Amino acid sequence: MKLIYPANARIPSEKAHPYQIVQMCEAFAAAGADVTLIYPARRNPPDLDTGDIWAHYGVERTFRAERIPVVDLYPLAWRLPGRLGRAVDRLAAILIHVLFNGALMLRLARERDAVIYGRHPIGLALYCFLWPRRARRVFYEVHVAPTTPTGTRLRRWLMRRVGGVVTITEHLHERHIALGAAPERVITAHDGFRAARFAIKGDRAEWRRRLGWPQEAFIVGYMGRFISGLQSMDKGIGTLVEAVIELAAGGGDRPLRLALVGGPDAVVEQVRARLDGAGLPPDFLLYPGMVPPVDVPGYLRAFDVCTIPLPWSEFFAYDTSPLKLFEYMAAGRPIVASDLPSTAEILRNGENGLLVPPGDPHALADALRRLRDDPALGERLAAQAARDVQAYTWEARARRILDFIRAKAGGTP
Repeated sequence: MKLIYPANARIPSEKAHPYQIVQMCEAFAAAGADVTLIYPARRNPPDLDTGDIWAHYGVERTFRAERIPVVDLYPLAWRLPGRLGRAVDRLAAILIHVLFNGALMLRLARERDAVIYGRHPIGLALYCFLWPRRARRVFYEVHVAPTTPTGTRLRRWLMRRVGGVVTITEHLHERHIALGAAPERVITAHDGFRAARFAIKGDRAEWRRRLGWPQEAFIVGYMGRFISGLQSMDKGIGTLVEAVIELAAGGGDRPLRLALVGGPDAVVEQVRARLDGAGLPPDFLLYPGMVPPVDVPGYLRAFDVCTIPLPWSEFFAYDTSPLKLFEYMAAGRPIVASDLPSTAEILRNGENGLLVPPGDPHALADALRRLRDDPALGERLAAQAARDVQAYTWEARARRILDFIRAKAGGTP
């Protein structure tokens, strides 16, 4: 199968969605597809040294990657202050959308037999409009429900034409059937993890030695971005901080540390101020900043517990399948997460993780205390999570999606 994955995203980058796209390109190729990733040639911020996409994401060169030239005004927006910077940022987004999708259509015009697979509805809809007879060979991977009347109309139009829809949660599955997708043309495929990436050597003590982290500490960890999306949505870091402050105030046999691995730095400055105000020492916070994806498994192995403290919102409750959840499970560490419908599709409270009410630092502190004081509980939860996550490899996901595509595209080789 010839599969083309257009992605209007900055690749490589520090964000989760380009990471997921590249992982899926590798997995599709491993499952037997002839894969080409097409993305705009954008620049990264000066403090983000990424290298090429294969080295940055730690994937094999089993698929092709094509960069489409665009006019990228984002670097200018990063240097401009206030309203002017925000205005140029919006202009940059519009310009890249227009230039990338226009050039993409020229590139795809000759691809009569390829399957077009992607997660950006504007480009997919434009392709279906220009070549309606090819629409059944288009497959849309859904990561968010529409939030505006225009977005809703676009997706309704697209749902009636594409060969199939792949959603990352059951709620999105139901939502897009309501938008007009035929039920038999929709499947749910949760996100996943790369098994080879987590086949690393070294136990917790070894990785703490490598990282310079205290061996005796009980380390509560969080991996990933501290805010989400263009709207800079809170991801619950404040709740996590209040929980560890409460846990520290109660004492314990082991010293406590909070590890935040990710960014941006501005959030960490607020965290430092809150910890300082609570009288905690400067070395209470372990903050290496953003780390390359290839280094993530080692950091996770150094944690005692992994956290997902998401607050309640429609997006977090129903539309997200956190990549960190599957990687936490693969790392073999106990997990404490907010009890949201999307999280509960994967975690079972008391069986492969602990679920707590979102936005409740006291409940989060209690769950962390249980794991600190009962190591056997943490080992049992982590072992079950490690077994459960084997069903969620990127390779297994890719095989299921390709089987779905073959069944629905009609005549796909």
